Amino acid sequence: MASQRAATERGRAALRVALSHYVLNGIAVAFGLLLISGGVHLALGTLAASAASVGVIVTAPPDLAAPRRGKFFQMLPAPLIGLPLFFMVQLLHAKPLQLGLLLVPATFLAFLAMAWGKRGIPIAIAVMFSMIFSMATPTPTGMAEAVQRTMHFGLGAGLYVIYAVIANSALNARYRVQVTADLLLSLAALMRTEARQFMPIDESGDVREIPPSLLGQLLREQAALADQLQAARDIVLESPRTPRRQQLAGMLVTVLELRDLLLASELDLDALKTHPDHAPALTEMRDILQGLADDTTALADSLLLIRKPDAVTDRRPRLAAIHLQDDVSAGSYTGPTPAMLSRGLANRIGHINDEVLRLSGLARGDREPDLAVVRASWQVFVSPTEWSLRPFLALWNWDAPPLRHAIRATLAIAAAYGIALAMPWGSHDYWILLTIVVVLRGSLSQTLERRNSRVAGTLLGCVFAVGLLSAHLSPLSLLIGMTLAQAIAHGFAVRRYLITSVAATVLGLVQAHMLNTGVSTAFALFERVADTLIGAALAWAFCYVLPSWERGQIPALVARTLKAQARHARLALGLGQFRSVDASPELDWRLARREAFDSLSALVQATQRSLSEPRAVRPPLEPLEHLQAHSYQLLAQLSAVKSMLVLRRDRLTVADIEGPLARTIQRIEAAIGTAPTSGPAMPESPPATTIAGSIPLPDPFNNDITPWLLRRLDMATGIAAQLRDDAARILQSLAETEAEAEAHTQAGTVR
Repeated sequence: MASQRAATERGRAALRVALSHYVLNGIAVAFGLLLISGGVHLALGTLAASAASVGVIVTAPPDLAAPRRGKFFQMLPAPLIGLPLFFMVQLLHAKPLQLGLLLVPATFLAFLAMAWGKRGIPIAIAVMFSMIFSMATPTPTGMAEAVQRTMHFGLGAGLYVIYAVIANSALNARYRVQVTADLLLSLAALMRTEARQFMPIDESGDVREIPPSLLGQLLREQAALADQLQAARDIVLESPRTPRRQQLAGMLVTVLELRDLLLASELDLDALKTHPDHAPALTEMRDILQGLADDTTALADSLLLIRKPDAVTDRRPRLAAIHLQDDVSAGSYTGPTPAMLSRGLANRIGHINDEVLRLSGLARGDREPDLAVVRASWQVFVSPTEWSLRPFLALWNWDAPPLRHAIRATLAIAAAYGIALAMPWGSHDYWILLTIVVVLRGSLSQTLERRNSRVAGTLLGCVFAVGLLSAHLSPLSLLIGMTLAQAIAHGFAVRRYLITSVAATVLGLVQAHMLNTGVSTAFALFERVADTLIGAALAWAFCYVLPSWERGQIPALVARTLKAQARHARLALGLGQFRSVDASPELDWRLARREAFDSLSALVQATQRSLSEPRAVRPPLEPLEHLQAHSYQLLAQLSAVKSMLVLRRDRLTVADIEGPLARTIQRIEAAIGTAPTSGPAMPESPPATTIAGSIPLPDPFNNDITPWLLRRLDMATGIAAQLRDDAARILQSLAETEAEAEAHTQAGTVR
């Protein structure tokens, strides 16, 4: 039975991949390649179709599932820059020295596009592809052939830009659904991880903190979800004018609320575990969370399969039945009693249950989305699509990672080109360069991951390609094979690079064969493997040239995180949303919440990447992990306060909370509101006078909850102080490491 369930789950996972937006995008790109190359083949012949297909392949990297607005200008830079470079390589094909003098500065300029971040990376790759695939063509016999080949390249590129804009517009409705479903699957995975925290303690009675492995998984999943949410916002929140778009936008807003509720769901969990009879209650809560995760997964599957989701079971009655008896014989409690804690935890899970019910109702059409929030959010939360010169102007700093990466890539390409010319199979020198372009990344961890996938993928891809070419298929059959390889390579480029590497190897070899019609492929397997190993080794080696170690970015990331946390606290604790949730303070708070999660996501990802770096240059991991954990704890406390202010305002006494809210804002601002400076760690400060004082905590379900809100404010203030100390320890450790390195350098100079 277990093996059968595992096989069923694997089948469902495979179906989700097949129905995903990135696979559909890959199919759309491949269909464009087939349509354009096939049309040119019928009209102008095989060689023209081969050159046109290069234009398509070069233009395709920026073609991802994206908003309709700005799609044309996102696609335009690659062919606009790539076309003259393709032509210049054609002219210098038989002049290795002059060609090298073109490749080196052009590589530097191409990699400068990475200053625009995720938008610039595919542009840089596409520009490099234009030169590398031009090198893969036979040497032109003269100017006329070079011009003709370039015109065919430009024809394919131009037609594909038009096709990409039309295809993206036609598939936009499906992309919205698929991106939403993908987001729900990630949310369900996060729910399951959160549910693991509700595991009862063992029989020894030891109360342990969250295991480091589970905490690390939570941090990584939260960071990944933050990145995924922005990609979803860009597509789903674009022009939500029709009822279906508004429905999906409402679901996205609900996912944002669910993320906050999941954060707050674990509050007071450790305190409850001190009660000897906590196991049944925690087990029931864990099962309910897992059931809600299953409902969310089923909802995502229904969206992908274009069917009406089943109604979700309301688990509020089960949650209401969870209770613990207070042990009166153990003496009076100074804090919340076990019964209060268990009911509080169950109630927070109940809010998650309510939002899952809302998700289901929106997907089924039984509920109407909150159009006020959707209309106020869509323009603010969608990423800008225009190209700005600001990233380029801010690039010219010796410590800027994009500039150092551009220099590093240029040196790697120069070294690879020199080695390629010296190899006995120099006619295939472009393959080493291609390997460097797809493997070398801005961080060592990403380069290592791509290096391993590239080598393994090339080995498999070479075997497939040689088998395909040995069958002596017709040009049309090879074009169909290229189309399939393009679909797989493009679709999995971001998700699973090993699969992309296999398909890209087949695509590259078949493309090169068609550009060099009649050339034998008998030695191709050994050439490609050797070229790939050389290129991967060079990419790895040049990671250590002008390295941008993650520790150099940590101070700025820490400062950004603290600043974002302080601003989020200021807006979350403000009384604007208490008085009216539709006013502008609500939108300001949502923007601050996004920045708090995004800044923390960037810090988590940088810390994760640093694990692959040499131990001597790693940042201080322990205080970084503490800062990340405390940041999420602060967000959880503030989410709980926000829920009280918005959802349970009828049980709050405004006169009693106005002053404590203002004082909490001041204390958090004083602790983390200013950017930390390097130097020795700040001394431990004496605990501030608590806001809640010794006020007894009444039953929050039958009385005024003001004391509970004051308790949350005290906890938030304490966590802010811990954040300040974490940041000070991080900066102190970095300063000590830099001083030590400088001392070693000076000692070596003296010797």
